[in-house]
Amino acid sequence: MNIGLKKKDRMKRLNLLVFIAILFASCMNEPVQQPNTYSGNFESLWQIIDTKYCFLDFKHINWDSIHTVYKARVDTVKSQLTFFDLMGDMLDELQDGHVNLISDFDVSRNWDWYLNFPPNFNSDLILKSRYLGKNYLIAAGFKYARIASGKVGYIYYSSFEDNFSDNNVAYMLNYFSACKGLIIDVRNNGGGSLDNSQQLASPFFKVETLTGYIEHKIGVGHSAFSVPLAMKTPANKNIQWQRPVIILTNRMSYSATNDFVNRMKLAPNAIIVGDKTGGGGGLPFSSELPNGWLVRFSSSPMFDSFMQLTEWGINPKYSVALLQTDAANGYDTIIEEAISLIK
Repeated sequence: MNIGLKKKDRMKRLNLLVFIAILFASCMNEPVQQPNTYSGNFESLWQIIDTKYCFLDFKHINWDSIHTVYKARVDTVKSQLTFFDLMGDMLDELQDGHVNLISDFDVSRNWDWYLNFPPNFNSDLILKSRYLGKNYLIAAGFKYARIASGKVGYIYYSSFEDNFSDNNVAYMLNYFSACKGLIIDVRNNGGGSLDNSQQLASPFFKVETLTGYIEHKIGVGHSAFSVPLAMKTPANKNIQWQRPVIILTNRMSYSATNDFVNRMKLAPNAIIVGDKTGGGGGLPFSSELPNGWLVRFSSSPMFDSFMQLTEWGINPKYSVALLQTDAANGYDTIIEEAISLIK
């Protein structure tokens, strides 16, 4: 009897059932169609968040109470612009950088997740001759150079929206073959593609590693989620870096960047240095209101390998702030700490 095959078949059936449940629930979660009026659009927006947003219970938000408060204000609306601002204010109650109301004339947004914290990044500093300088190399979205008298490799990656190939990564790592260690700077990287996050992390893993979980909404209840689904980081079969790698973070390391940092904290030779990331651990999704406006929101909560939510950010192993005294002298305190750790 092939016990392994039976177990594999059971897992396939389980995954299929989860997929069907998610698909069925996504249809059931559609709110009742509302008229294209101020009141109808308000009800539609409120219901979308009530049935689809994934963090209401995690954040202890009383969404019914918020309905009462903002419903009373809808009757005072005199123009489309004031209505948009009112709905933006309601969404701001969620305190989520992944939540936006998108119209033809404006986009609502919440930036408190990083504005209330020190920036810990100065783009002018990394372009000094001590770091990237003027003659740095470019591969896809990466800027890179050898620093610290050629002993350390430095890569700055500004957005996970910038696609790259394994060839880009292989060339950079080969360029740093004589270096003692590598720095990957993802400060002020607001995110992008989770596929790019996984691809960039893979050369730093010796074996495929469980690095997190994700859940999906399967009903209208605030806590109606699927069983946690494992998210694994594969080991790149063709590209391997098994020397020290330091990941530099700050509060503007968000969304897919947050996911990259979550993966890299489990890489064998990686150390996270800098400030706590901004979070953004909810997979975003969009729905449309009767008037054509779009609402973007976090739909699927993501967790680390210990089933801890990553929505609120990831702490570095070494917390380091950019000192203004250092910056005035052309030094980036966080990069200098990373160089010291490598050397």
